[in-house]
Amino acid sequence: MTPTLAALVDRPDLGLLVRAGAEHLDRPVQWVHTSELADPTAFLEGGELLLTTGLWVRTGAADYVRRLHAAGVAGLGFGTGLTCATVPKAVIAQAEALGLPVIEVPRQVPFIAISKAVAKAVAAEEYAAVTRAYQAQRALTSAAVRADGVTAVVRQLARRLDGWAVLLDPRGTVRAGDSPVLGQLRSELPRLQPGPASLTFELEGAEIAVQTLGVGRRIRGYLAVGRGARLTRADQQVLTTAASLLTVGFEQSQVVEAATRRLRGGVLRLLLAGETELAAEIAAELWGDLPAAPVRVALASGPSRQRLAAVEQAGDAFHAPYEDSLLLVVGADAELAFTGLHVGVSDPGEYAALAQALRQASRALATAVRAELPVVRFSELADDGVLRLVDPEVAGIFADRLLAPLVEHDATGRGELIASLRAWLAHNGQWDPAAAALGVHRHTLRHRIAKVGQLLGRDLDSADTRAELWLALRLRD
Repeated sequence: MTPTLAALVDRPDLGLLVRAGAEHLDRPVQWVHTSELADPTAFLEGGELLLTTGLWVRTGAADYVRRLHAAGVAGLGFGTGLTCATVPKAVIAQAEALGLPVIEVPRQVPFIAISKAVAKAVAAEEYAAVTRAYQAQRALTSAAVRADGVTAVVRQLARRLDGWAVLLDPRGTVRAGDSPVLGQLRSELPRLQPGPASLTFELEGAEIAVQTLGVGRRIRGYLAVGRGARLTRADQQVLTTAASLLTVGFEQSQVVEAATRRLRGGVLRLLLAGETELAAEIAAELWGDLPAAPVRVALASGPSRQRLAAVEQAGDAFHAPYEDSLLLVVGADAELAFTGLHVGVSDPGEYAALAQALRQASRALATAVRAELPVVRFSELADDGVLRLVDPEVAGIFADRLLAPLVEHDATGRGELIASLRAWLAHNGQWDPAAAALGVHRHTLRHRIAKVGQLLGRDLDSADTRAELWLALRLRD
């Protein structure tokens, strides 16, 4: 710790005597300065123990003491036995009134002895701080190379600073450590954007320091620490070391992840190109054996966090990025329901048919996204008919446009062309069954269907026309 006036007074070898401000001896002494000027404040920075023999006494003791107090000195050391036999009463009275410690330095005690004592204490403190910082940096470096490096670094940082430490991702979610003021801390994070930046502020009686993590202006996360006492310069160095280690770890992780994605993408391209043996050999060397055939291809779409969770849940499945989705090659019986994702699944097949399976999974995924379903298997599309393959919005436009003349006609109350057309098509153009289903005479039905053809400008004897009309009616339903 920085030496205090009390520590100097307690040294028997110095023989110092307190003459005023005894209740303020806990003030730290940053340095010792000697001056006989009547106004030495221009040469002071604050925190000094000013030593003098009192050559200035005749110029006004009270004003002199007031100037020293305003300059923020830690105390006044008055050497007696030279200019003055004792410390002047005016000095003691004014110092006592202001709360400024005054220490008598006897004639036999040289000023240099006090300077040396303070200098040694300051040097010892700086050495201790450097030693603590060095030990902390070594401990943080050792923690960074552990398997749980991120968590270990944050935990070690909290221990070394004797406070709390927390690591947040760019969205403010806790990745490691903890903080008693998480809510308030998150509210301060926008002040650090776009980064890089650091921030120190007080909150609920604690000093909190936050640093952004990342290279350049891209923020990978935030490292925050807090404790009741202020952070020293050595503490700030320890915090900076931890931030640097975590940044390096993040950047290395990003590089490794990017390289891994490229490797998996390359293996996928080999599989789609039919190079199954080579792809299997590379995959086995890097990640383990490919799933045994028959296999399915699954495409999962959704937030990146849920996609990462799906990879962990899929276990031994081969996975690779594919466009904006996650591709999984899994066993035929694998469970493929993932929280927060839409998944399209192909039919089972051999690796030689993987490209076809990918097309099936893509179509199933498109349907899952449109219908807001968690999982759609390609086999279900065929079971449910062609309508499930059609985009609802596009289909609605097609149906409304094609049938618009009939809808407008029916709205006038002059007939039921839509219902008549539906019944006629449902009975394969047979007049009597269709008319019976509608409860009208077949001649009435013939007249209505003729009106349909006239309004639409279509040949209703054409199979293509009938198919389009039937599809429009189904879509409209």
